[in-house]
Amino acid sequence: MIEAHGLCKYYGPFVAVDEATFSIPEGQIVAFLGPNGAGKTTLMRMLTGFLAPSSGRAAIAGFDVRDQRIEASKRLGYLPESGPLYPDMTPLELLRFFGEARELPPRALKQRIDAVGEICALELVLEKPIGKLSRGYKQRVGLAQALLHDPDVLIMDEPTAGLDPNQIKQFRENIQRLGRTKTLLISTHILQEVEAVADRVLLINNGRLVYDGALGDLEENGSLEEPFYRLTREPSAASGAPPPPTGPGD
Repeated sequence: MIEAHGLCKYYGPFVAVDEATFSIPEGQIVAFLGPNGAGKTTLMRMLTGFLAPSSGRAAIAGFDVRDQRIEASKRLGYLPESGPLYPDMTPLELLRFFGEARELPPRALKQRIDAVGEICALELVLEKPIGKLSRGYKQRVGLAQALLHDPDVLIMDEPTAGLDPNQIKQFRENIQRLGRTKTLLISTHILQEVEAVADRVLLINNGRLVYDGALGDLEENGSLEEPFYRLTREPSAASGAPPPPTGPGD
């Protein structure tokens, strides 16, 4: 359902993503794990067609993201870290706007708005301006727009960033329910997030995939902390070399 073949992204001499190759079958919940700045967002943007790769290709449900973008987008829901929300709109207006942009027939659009409103528990705020909603409700609205066209694949970038513990718990429960019928790729740097929802882990560091496998195979003593540190620490730390000196104010 999600395929990456040799995806690379360069910004001049800087390598943001280097030869990423993997395939995610139907029905998996996959955590895309890595430290800040590792290349997670860049890779997800290439998978969704938001960003063109320097080389390589990506496909969603068998459709090439570059050459068959419209067909791929019909099967894809994308929730970026900062979702595409218009603060002056209400959730209801926003969902109608996106549904009409996707050319959903009026009856089908009403049914889908009702469905995603229930899934994301938006009934109490559907007609309240988005700008006045809490961070948690804004995330729910973002998820609702990503689910509006009932996609087979859902890609989410740091979906629980900025949420309080209760909101995180509710969001994880949503993810687990959605995983029964959809293929999910979730970017995060929060280890507890991975342990709570994922079947499989893709671990990226400095633009390169350094692990691809089952969550249980990566854990040590029931925890991801030590494997994550070992696979993502800087070379100087791994070799035991002292860190470079720092000057005043560093």
